[in-house]
Amino acid sequence: MTGTENGTYEGFTPEERAAMKEHAQEQKKAARRRGASAAEKAAEAERDVLAKIAEMPDSDRIMAERVHAVVKANAPVLAPKLWYGMPAYALDGKVVCFFQSAAKFKARYATLGFNDAAKLDDGAMWPTAFALTEVTADVEARIAALVKQAVG
Repeated sequence: MTGTENGTYEGFTPEERAAMKEHAQEQKKAARRRGASAAEKAAEAERDVLAKIAEMPDSDRIMAERVHAVVKANAPVLAPKLWYGMPAYALDGKVVCFFQSAAKFKARYATLGFNDAAKLDDGAMWPTAFALTEVTADVEARIAALVKQAVG
């Protein structure tokens, strides 16, 4: 949300409004899938995620493809789905983690984020979002460990 120097509310940014519209479309699409089998729903949701990744600018797309592959390989219990227009991975319908492209909110880096369904608890404070500028072998290993921990 945006504000002025004196702290007054100016409303949502165009990017935030676009994300909310994408979420509404995702909900409508999910409602239309209600009669499909679980396997058909899962396959269609993954196609949606892969299509969204394919639309990303090259730098984000390359990272999102690697994140997708790492999550699928290391936490196969997570189901790919779109969440506010972002590739996300859910357990029992609850989003555990997501990839936010840098382009989505005009940020200088992409983000790998975890929601409260992720079992990353570590004492009284722990990180739930990670900046990504490149997905190297070391980064892949760290993502793999995080998603394994997240699903417990």
